[in-house]
Amino acid sequence: MHNEKILGEERRNLLLQLLMKADKPITGGELASKANVSRQVIVQDISLLKAKNYPIIATSQGYVFLNHQQNQPNIFERIIACKHSPEQTKQELTILVDHGVFVKDVIVEHQVYGDLTASIRVGNRNEVNEFINKINKSKAAYLSQLTGGIHLHTIQADSPDKLDRACEQLSDEGFIVHD
Repeated sequence: MHNEKILGEERRNLLLQLLMKADKPITGGELASKANVSRQVIVQDISLLKAKNYPIIATSQGYVFLNHQQNQPNIFERIIACKHSPEQTKQELTILVDHGVFVKDVIVEHQVYGDLTASIRVGNRNEVNEFINKINKSKAAYLSQLTGGIHLHTIQADSPDKLDRACEQLSDEGFIVHD
């Protein structure tokens, strides 16, 4: 790419093309570098694209274009209710990914805003470590801290048995909220 600034609609089209072709998340910094603009311009562009209903999400690893045609038909999904301290987050996520489970998001019920959902998108130990390191480095709070540790996760796997085994271990460790 040349060093000229790419303007407006042309830049957003470039961002769409980059995100649609990517096989992994792309950070705002990487997109800013490719478009020769600031990261803040990218954040604004992504917001404009989302407002036009493009399925782009921000994850802890970067931006992702959700291509629904690429979704595998044999993915099983479940929402689980958990409770633990912030210090136990790494243990919880590691249990899940070690069972071959993908952690899609975290959901908490806020007293004013209702359900708040944040994308986590971790599927292996390396991604769990990156997520935890970003939280620690930024000194950000976990969403579950708003609700005394109670939160939901949307989890996915290629078999219900993997989800069952992961949930069983989470329950044994005291992470699952039971009726």
